[in-house]
Parts: sequence; structure tokens; C-alpha cells
Amino acid sequence: MTKNSIIKFFASGFYSSYSPFIPGTTGTIPAWLLAYFVVGDNYNWVIILAIALTIISVFLSHLAEGIYGHDAKKIVIDEWAGMFITLLFVPYSFINYFIAFIAFRGFDGFKIFPANYAEKLPGGWGVTADDIIAAIYAGLSTLLAIYILEHYIMQYL
Repeated sequence: MTKNSIIKFFASGFYSSYSPFIPGTTGTIPAWLLAYFVVGDNYNWVIILAIALTIISVFLSHLAEGIYGHDAKKIVIDEWAGMFITLLFVPYSFINYFIAFIAFRGFDGFKIFPANYAEKLPGGWGVTADDIIAAIYAGLSTLLAIYILEHYIMQYL
């Protein structure tokens, strides 16, 4: 394997972002699957992976921009970092993690302030920073959704 093929493999989330249909979302699915099925309720690993993937994302996405172009859709290592940062806020369960996934993809897509400015940072910082901000919004929103579900909706079902 060449250096570029290794960069492509990891930056694209094991090529999951090569989908012609919503590559950011399809590229985030493996991170969610890893979190739910492999990491599970081991919160220490959620923390470790959130930190590690964020650091790796800044470095690797910078390199991947040299191959794919500035913040290209095929670069999804930043989505992986964002997914794990989102899960730092969320108690482990299928429904909670599903809500977190939807929230993260929504906030990542809409680029609410200051994410819209953060993505303009140079190199890997710009690729990753907007996802960090989206993840924080998504994590907090997921907690709010869980609270509303538990205290206002589930009691009527």
C-alpha cells in the first residue's frame, strides 16, 4: 500500500464515504456501528476514541486535502471524531445513540454559528473544527431530547 492509499482508506472511513448518496452520512455510519456494537457502554473507550479521533482527524484530514481537495466530501474522519464527541454526552442505549446520530448529522449539515466560521480555518483544523462544534450541539440536544422523551412523552405511551 502506498502512503496515499493509506491516507484515503482512513480519511474516507474505510471508503464508506465513497457512496454517491450522502457521503457524510454513509461515512458516519461505521463510526456509529463501532460505538454501539463494539465500544458499547464502555464510557472510557468513548472518551479515548473521541480524543484520539479528533487528533487523528486534524492530522489526517490535512493530508487528505492534498489528495481530495479542500474539505472534500470523501473526507469523513472528522465525522468519526464528531460522532464520538457527541456520544460523550449520551447514556448508552440504542434509541439514545440513534437520536445522537440524527442530531449530529443535522447539526453537521446546517453549520450553525460558530461552526460556519470554524470550517474556514486552514487545513485539518477547518475540516475538523466545525464537526467538534456540531458534536457539542448534537450532544446537548440529544440530552434535551432524552429528557423530553423520558419526562413528557414516555409517560403517555
